[in-house]
Amino acid sequence: MSTPRYEMGLKAALRELLSYKSGVMGLGLLLLLVAISIYTVIAIPYDRAISLWRGEGGIWLDKPRNAAPIWIKYLIGKNLPENIVLDTRVRRVGVVKAVTPIPGTNFKKLYIEFTFNYPYDGFPSEINLFFYAKYNATAPLLRIYWVKPGGEEFKLMDYMLRAPDDILYLSINPEAYRSALRHVVEALGKEPATELPIEVCLFGVEDESMLDVSTARSLKGTYKLIIRGTLFGEDADVDVKAVIYGRVWGLAGTDHLRRDLTIALLWGTPVAMAFGLTASVAVSIIHLIIGTISGYYGGKVDLIIQRLTEIYMVIPFLPFLILLATFYKLTIWLILAVVIILSIFSPGIKSTRALVMQIREYPYIEAAKAYGASDLRIVFLYIIPKILPPIVPGMIGAIPGYVFLEAGLSILGLGDPYLPTWGKVINDAYTNGALYKGYYYWVLEPSFMLILTALAFAMLGFALDKIVNPRLREL
Repeated sequence: MSTPRYEMGLKAALRELLSYKSGVMGLGLLLLLVAISIYTVIAIPYDRAISLWRGEGGIWLDKPRNAAPIWIKYLIGKNLPENIVLDTRVRRVGVVKAVTPIPGTNFKKLYIEFTFNYPYDGFPSEINLFFYAKYNATAPLLRIYWVKPGGEEFKLMDYMLRAPDDILYLSINPEAYRSALRHVVEALGKEPATELPIEVCLFGVEDESMLDVSTARSLKGTYKLIIRGTLFGEDADVDVKAVIYGRVWGLAGTDHLRRDLTIALLWGTPVAMAFGLTASVAVSIIHLIIGTISGYYGGKVDLIIQRLTEIYMVIPFLPFLILLATFYKLTIWLILAVVIILSIFSPGIKSTRALVMQIREYPYIEAAKAYGASDLRIVFLYIIPKILPPIVPGMIGAIPGYVFLEAGLSILGLGDPYLPTWGKVINDAYTNGALYKGYYYWVLEPSFMLILTALAFAMLGFALDKIVNPRLREL
């Protein structure tokens, strides 16, 4: 008999919750966050997420550094550069590799040609060459050439590999920069007024606008990167991956370590939900039980609980938590345990006690005592169910506070050092001067997720408060 009535009660409560706009919006946002959490845990398992966030195996080396989200280009109306990756190990149009033995010797000639179209409005952020070589005693000797859309070809540099898995950072190589700048000076007939990055020298329109980096324009068209070389040994071989790094990448952009911020934004959702919900539910249940015991038994039990509560109220919660996190590298679950312990005796107990002291005088409580019900039965079956509904909205509304607490510790650099969370992203952005350098997305994206979570639980809690407190229905 009780089960159907309970189900009817849940349906009625849900129906009434959906009658408020705040309830509909809060429930909709909450379902969205739950869906993101479920997708994240399934699509990117925890171990995989940690491995990606640490960048194990150089997984992010061919991604641009500090790249904005790709949708930014549509907002500002400019075709910002995207990543261009050309690899001789992958067959595709525009990639040519030829190895020709030299008769009478054990030498071989190497010819690699990368042809790519560049239709973008801005300049690339970097240019790197990744070599995958096989040789015995003598490393291959390479000559690197650049061909612009007009057909003019010039040599960038000579290069001898330093290791089989060598990386040539063209953007910061002095010899390549001098060659590119020399070509610009010869083409324009004068020195540039300001220092030009090598990307501007290689991709710029060769006219008067190129004399100043602020007025330089990108030259759209078909480019070629040609590598000619000599291989020493019959088994010698070289493969090359050329990466022309863009200015935009992915749905969320990248950080200073080339990591995809989507991982932190996605994984931050289940972490925030689990942390906030667990902390709020655990603390609320503890307050409910301790406050009920204090109000029902009274006497010495009440005196001890109230004095402990007042002592806890004097302890500065956040500074004490910061002190612990500073001296001990806490994981997020240890932080959660510390938060719950520090919140055992808090002001919520006093409000629960006040409710219980009124309810214990009700006639049905006196009747329960008269027919011999035990104190535990009265506390857990007669009093707690009576005061539970008014506590639920407060419990829901407290979740954002715990989410912001975890984020705040991470922003201060005191959170879990390994877990990708929203606060950790903001901390990295602050440490690397994201706002000063104009990488606003780096701060705004995790901040938006924090605000979205706070709105979801705040609106849901406000709607529930209207249901259990009829006085608020007029608001």
